[in-house]
Amino acid sequence: MMSTQERLDQAADDYEKHLRSCRQCGAETMPCAVAKYLRRAHNNLLRAARRQQDAFPR
Repeated sequence: MMSTQERLDQAADDYEKHLRSCRQCGAETMPCAVAKYLRRAHNNLLRAARRQQDAFPR
């Protein structure tokens, strides 16, 4: 099972990799629907990690 940080890193890597390889993202200033989805997934994971950290401070 992946840790929270590993999931965040994977989501960020997926987003960056998509931006580099997608013709539509490269040709236009607006990201395509897939890029938006990947960014949203990363943001949701980040938000959940912050909530978890706030619930269980070290």
